[in-house]
Amino acid sequence: MPTTHSLPTHPRAGDTPPGDSTAARPRPPGARPTLPRPLHGPSFSSYDAQEVGWLLTDLSQVALEAPTEEREEAVQSGGAHYAESLPVEYQPSPEYQELFHQALRGSAHRIALAVGTVAEALLRERGGADATGAPGSGLVLASLARAGTPVGILIRRWLAAVHRIEVPHYAVSIVRGRGIDPVALRYLAAHHDPAGVVFVDGWTGKGAITRELAAALADTPFDPELAVLADPGRCVRTYGTRDDFLIPSACLNSTVSGLVSRTVLRDDLIGPDDFHGAKHYAELAGADVSQAFLDTVTDHFPAVRQEAVAAALLLAAEDRTPTWEGWAAVERISAEYGINNVNLVKPGVGETTRVMLRRVPWRVLARRGAGSDLDHVRLLAAQRGVPVEEVDDLPYSCVGLIHPQYNRGATDEQGQAVT
Repeated sequence: MPTTHSLPTHPRAGDTPPGDSTAARPRPPGARPTLPRPLHGPSFSSYDAQEVGWLLTDLSQVALEAPTEEREEAVQSGGAHYAESLPVEYQPSPEYQELFHQALRGSAHRIALAVGTVAEALLRERGGADATGAPGSGLVLASLARAGTPVGILIRRWLAAVHRIEVPHYAVSIVRGRGIDPVALRYLAAHHDPAGVVFVDGWTGKGAITRELAAALADTPFDPELAVLADPGRCVRTYGTRDDFLIPSACLNSTVSGLVSRTVLRDDLIGPDDFHGAKHYAELAGADVSQAFLDTVTDHFPAVRQEAVAAALLLAAEDRTPTWEGWAAVERISAEYGINNVNLVKPGVGETTRVMLRRVPWRVLARRGAGSDLDHVRLLAAQRGVPVEEVDDLPYSCVGLIHPQYNRGATDEQGQAVT
């Protein structure tokens, strides 16, 4: 298998330096570390500046993309970490774009209810006051870039619309196997009370990021509990629902996440006093539906307000102790299908979609009778020649399996996966 030479390892000649944090510059002996400033739209991302501050380094001018097949070879061979490069951004077909809009129209009410439920739960359990004494005014949202960022914006909007509370919101990077961005934590601790910081994500799969976050924050003043819209993996205590349903922001990549890439961590680009990196794909503005997603869900807030408050009250009375049922299911599936690597088993609608858009998929397991939530997964599977297997006793709507023994023979000349 090819090793790291398959992936971009250095900025190309002529690339413009990405701001003040392009390379891993050693800190002079005895020098006091300085903190970089957050990035804001519209210069970085298509979100309004007040909606989120990105605790990231702008790598927009650095060539980081590599073909999916080459990335998979390098990652599975141990020659590279997945966060050292970026997949080429998937450009949806007109049919797939229409599926996204159908899914958004069909699920906006349900998403708004989940947003309201988790926001009300946070206000009850973590909504301390700041110096003004106003309940909830001490909350600080730190969404896990990038899937968590639209959710963080929606929670912030709910608190503003329903409770007239304006809370700070930042997007931070966490990388499986390498933890959360320590410079971002330093920034948050320098500007806010760590006790008020709530880490937010879109959904849980098997719980790998939940565990990563808990380990990374173990010796810090930050609360390691993650808040999510959907917790089908049953590995967090604060959630809007535990149903595995389609959150349409999972259907796309940057074009539903403020035109921002997945985060990047590479020693030759990110120094000890730099935030983790990411790219702003301003050239994709014509396909951007980030604001449409947010606004469509926000429009449903008035209709679900009372139901969300009631749901949060019920949630407070329930035993929400994580059972980690999702992790157990992933271990079983990994053994049954001879994969023997839980990292190649991606459970849930959101994670399965990521497999189809970014990785080399092997097959999809779909719970028998799963309905329209999987229409986009089935379309992507048909486009890539990936078999969809109907199964019983699946705790998720679907599970995506990454090709376990990837080599160039795993795709045909059209880029379709082969079994």
